[in-house]
Amino acid sequence: MYQWRKFEFFEEKYGGKSKIPEEITGDIKCCSSGRGKVAIGCDDGTVSLLDRGLKFNYGFQAHSSSVLFLQQLKQRNFLLTIGEDEQISLHVSPMCLKVFDLDKTQTESTSSAIPECVQILRIFTNQFPEAKITSFLVLEEAPPILLIAIGLDNGSIYCIKGDIARERITRFKLQVDNTSDKSSYTITGLGFRLEGQALQLFAVTPSSVSLFSLEYQPPRKQTLDQIGCNVNCVAMSDRSELIIGRPEAVYFYEDDGRGPCWAFEGEKKLVGWFRGYLLCVFSDQRSGKNTLNIYDLKNHLIGHSAMTNEVSYLLSEWGNIILIMTDKSALCIGEKDMESKLDLLYKKNLYTVAINLVQSQQADAAATAEVLRKYGDHLYSKQDYDAAMAQYIHTIGHLEPSFVIQKFLDAQRIHNLTNYLEKLHEKGLASKDHTTLLLNCYTKLKDVEKLDLFIKSEDGGGEHKFDVETVIRVCRAANYHEHAMYVAKKAGRHELYLKILVEDLGRYEEALQYISSLEPSQAGVTVKEYGKILIEHKPEETITILMRLCTDNGRPSKKGALTMLPSPVDFLNIFVHHPESLMDFLEKYTDKVKDSPAQVEIHNTLLELYLSNDLAFPSMSQSSSGDVIGKERTPGPAEMSKSLYGKLTSVDKDQAIRHQKGLHLLKSAWPSDQDHPIYDVDLAIILCEMNAFREGLLFLYERMKLYKEVIACYMQGHDHVGLIACCKRLGDSGNDGDPSLWADLLKYFGELGEDCSKEVKEVLTYIERDDILPPIIVLQTLSQNPCLTLSVIKDYVARKLEQESKRIEEDRQAIEKYQEETSAMRKEIEDLRTNARIFQLSKCTACTFTLDLPAVHFMCMHSFHQRCLGDNEKECPECASEYRSVLEMKRSLEQNPKDQDLFFQQVKSSKDGFSVIAEYFGKGIISKSTVKPMTAESDS
Repeated sequence: MYQWRKFEFFEEKYGGKSKIPEEITGDIKCCSSGRGKVAIGCDDGTVSLLDRGLKFNYGFQAHSSSVLFLQQLKQRNFLLTIGEDEQISLHVSPMCLKVFDLDKTQTESTSSAIPECVQILRIFTNQFPEAKITSFLVLEEAPPILLIAIGLDNGSIYCIKGDIARERITRFKLQVDNTSDKSSYTITGLGFRLEGQALQLFAVTPSSVSLFSLEYQPPRKQTLDQIGCNVNCVAMSDRSELIIGRPEAVYFYEDDGRGPCWAFEGEKKLVGWFRGYLLCVFSDQRSGKNTLNIYDLKNHLIGHSAMTNEVSYLLSEWGNIILIMTDKSALCIGEKDMESKLDLLYKKNLYTVAINLVQSQQADAAATAEVLRKYGDHLYSKQDYDAAMAQYIHTIGHLEPSFVIQKFLDAQRIHNLTNYLEKLHEKGLASKDHTTLLLNCYTKLKDVEKLDLFIKSEDGGGEHKFDVETVIRVCRAANYHEHAMYVAKKAGRHELYLKILVEDLGRYEEALQYISSLEPSQAGVTVKEYGKILIEHKPEETITILMRLCTDNGRPSKKGALTMLPSPVDFLNIFVHHPESLMDFLEKYTDKVKDSPAQVEIHNTLLELYLSNDLAFPSMSQSSSGDVIGKERTPGPAEMSKSLYGKLTSVDKDQAIRHQKGLHLLKSAWPSDQDHPIYDVDLAIILCEMNAFREGLLFLYERMKLYKEVIACYMQGHDHVGLIACCKRLGDSGNDGDPSLWADLLKYFGELGEDCSKEVKEVLTYIERDDILPPIIVLQTLSQNPCLTLSVIKDYVARKLEQESKRIEEDRQAIEKYQEETSAMRKEIEDLRTNARIFQLSKCTACTFTLDLPAVHFMCMHSFHQRCLGDNEKECPECASEYRSVLEMKRSLEQNPKDQDLFFQQVKSSKDGFSVIAEYFGKGIISKSTVKPMTAESDS
């Protein structure tokens, strides 16, 4: 195949050609390699072991005559040899098989260490007649079990299986079909094939290729081909394929027959296999030289070709190919590293070969990507942009995308860039910036079809292959709103979908319909975000949705639990510029829901709306301003006055309605049977004061029983009629009122500084009726008003003087009466002290029977039988209860001074505090005097 390119992927090792060590004196008959050694058998029966670099390690006498075959095992350090020893008898063949354990040595008389021979087997026996051995192969099945195949020139194969070292073996024979020509069925090559549990043996003769299936008993034979090859032209590939070399071609066989054929013409002297390479040594009869070709069958190239002397043996060890020549010279050839091979190809711009090379040798993905990148750079430099991009696409995942993108940012290469970005997204390696760039490419190309395909594409799990937010942002910027809406809806990004509808397209009705179709929780979130715009353009529809959210979605969720209703308070911020819509929403909500958890906050908000004086009305302002702007002439003063008056009237009317609603809310949210209202009282008072809403203040103060604040409101408004009416209602002590309000009212009129005679006379009537103030206080209070004359209080003073005169007369009479009673008591006491007391009762006061002794007489003139009194002889039973009540009253009066709070409370609440103090003195409560208890006298 002269069309195949030749490369120098291999190089000579250890300084090129070298000589076999001089210690090997005999002719080389066989070679083997393994476990870091090269074993050479010679015609003098010696076996020599060579280390790396073909340096002599040691040698030993394996057979007495010649070593014909040997094989170094891989799993155990055993060496198997076939050779001739001394013939013991004429009936016993000198040909024997020896097994050497290279790890065990024994010292002979010559002081040279030789491996221990663990077993010697005779190859030929009566059952296995002697013939010429033409091939030898050992298979290590499972140590220590070995399978030895020995091919003979008569078409037979002697097999020995078992533990050779312990001679636990079995022998059997395989036979290739005999032909009349003996040379045509000589076994020229053997090869084991192990596939799973199936063990097969290839057998090659010059005229046939056979396959024995050893798992059957007896083994089954299958003829694969009617052509064969000579000795040393048989090898096994790393895929367990049989390789045979014939002059016209090299053939590969598998268990089902002939496989691929490679037409490498020329007489093959040796065939081998090394790391995926086919090794062929060709013989040139004219020059007497041999040529070694190393074929890379996957990439269709010759990795190395060298002219050598006549080659006898072809081995591989230490990662090198070893050629042993007939003249005892050797040549070691090693494969160059991948970087060196690639550099060689780069210099020749053979990038396709480099790519195939790294892929065939199963290099890592990063190395492959680097080759592809170089190839892409090469094509880019030749301005073959399409082919360059094809290479760059294969580097996705290993090469930084920005390296490629930067090369194709030119507008003329936008198609290549688009293709690269599409592949980047298909592999899921695109970032947000890559998505943005791809969409920009689509929009610049106006390729709506590809844009649709990209947006609607999904991966195997139903997910998008791009960043949703990035796609939406780019599509919005390019005015592809429908595409952006599709992505947002597909991804469940409701807020972005509504953002496009509301902010970009202004399709408010559609936005509201979309919100209505969402789950309540999602709808609530979207309304909070876009409610300000929606309430501005579609207030009624937005309020309807809010009502449904806050009232109608209390249905069971998917898990069976009731969902929490959102509170109207959560949506207050969307009404920040539309208080009238907020008022409408909260009114509808309170009409429908009576027991909301946020009822206090809702009432507070409504009160603030109802009572505020500067509530904005955007609709009215826009309509009025529109009328003014639409007119071409300037209105006159009369028209301006009329317009202003009409406007103020409309505002005042609306304010009055709101105040009326506010007062109704204040009253309805604080029923008479409740101590606390369903709103914040302090906030309500502040709102009423800030907006001068007197009706609300009066109601709140009255419910809080702050009567003085109530009349203060009337005083600030100079509402005398209302003030007096309020005092009549709240100053009546019989109805739990505060009579002191009249005193405050009198003080107000006294400091008023204007004529209020009529009101003062009416106030004095109630003060006089309830005796609220002493006359002197009344006179002092009213004297401060210079506008009042004496005639206002003349009748009041006259009546008070007359009452005082009557009271003085009554007191004088009472004094005289008390003085007479006191004199009589003193006279009686003196009489008791100085004169004897005669008891003349003849009957017992208790039993009314005739009084007899023993009897008991009391100073109260009651007499009793002693038996009727029982154990109580100290007090009169008839007078005891009265006397005891007097003592208890005395005792309680003596304890009252200790209760200072009660004393001062009575003084403060009394109309005449002096009379309370006088009463305490008069009852002797404040004095320290005590009354001795009455004692009884008894006689027998």
